[in-house]
Amino acid sequence: MIFQGKQKIWSDYQKDIPDDHYFYVRSCIRQNFFPASEQTFLDIVHNRLGKDFYETPHHTTCGGIAYHGEAIPQETVMTIIARQFALMTESGYENYVCSCITSFGLYTETMDDWRNFPELEAKIREDLWKACRREFKVPKYLAHASDVIYKFRNEIAERAKFRLVNKETGEPLRVVEHIGCHYSKMFPSKGIGGAEYPYVLAGMIESWGGEVIDYPERRHCCGFGFRQYLVKANRGYSISNTYKKFESMEPYKPDMIITNCPGCPFFMDRWQYVIAEQTGKTYGENGYGIPVFTYEEVAGLVLGYNPWDLGLQIHQVAVEPLLDKIGIPYDKADKYKGKNGKLLRVPEYPMNIKCC
Repeated sequence: MIFQGKQKIWSDYQKDIPDDHYFYVRSCIRQNFFPASEQTFLDIVHNRLGKDFYETPHHTTCGGIAYHGEAIPQETVMTIIARQFALMTESGYENYVCSCITSFGLYTETMDDWRNFPELEAKIREDLWKACRREFKVPKYLAHASDVIYKFRNEIAERAKFRLVNKETGEPLRVVEHIGCHYSKMFPSKGIGGAEYPYVLAGMIESWGGEVIDYPERRHCCGFGFRQYLVKANRGYSISNTYKKFESMEPYKPDMIITNCPGCPFFMDRWQYVIAEQTGKTYGENGYGIPVFTYEEVAGLVLGYNPWDLGLQIHQVAVEPLLDKIGIPYDKADKYKGKNGKLLRVPEYPMNIKCC
């Protein structure tokens, strides 16, 4: 009876992700933090997996940062979202896939509010028509882009040129997975595995040969938290959250971190540099930090993409020790070259955290 109850609970946190035909919207901050990740995602689903993904040049920000930063009211952000749904409707799609975790949470919140308060949806429809003469259908299905990679994780594994395995020892890499708060904590039933046991990244890690590492602060926030960081005076609180996570995972000696949120990889990567400069402490092997990756970057590495085409040169924490451990080739001389082969400006090295 106990087992059957657990099975029922687990079944409530599974998602029936469509096989094909997606309307894709990018993230405003991901294009600045890790600009190659979304292009890598589209290349994988288009060219490697043969899926129909459509995006429109008319898409804009969802307004999530302004909303959560209390700069705009809810009805304004709902009208922005209604316009995005109108673009999907006009393009002939009904499966909506977003790159951003904040957007995913906000779209979920909006659709839930409209279900519970149909008069609110009617008002937003009227506001949208007055603003730009557009109409929309609510998406039949809403997914985060990491859900799609999770769905096709085994197909990616079948095409893999590399696995998350130490080439010298044959042992699985020890991988920390970090889930964006707005993916599973706000609406647990909308994320694969719920809030406590989200499986969307763990499933990728296991399929690609790695070992998922559990540790006490596994579900702790990365430290972004919008107003924790957007308000300059609160940034000490932001870094203290990140510090708490790294202190907790340190005894488990992770080889890498994989994330599915725009802000999480940025803060867990950059704050390692700040912590090292402030305290002299680093968390990886031999004075290096623990490299932090987006799930698209990891999928690209597994499939054999050039690390610099994935944008790994813009990471603060050096990725080369991890590439060497897996056996992924790279040309160090190409690290800071642009598309035309011209050498771009080489950044200065930090004082306390080692770089390659």
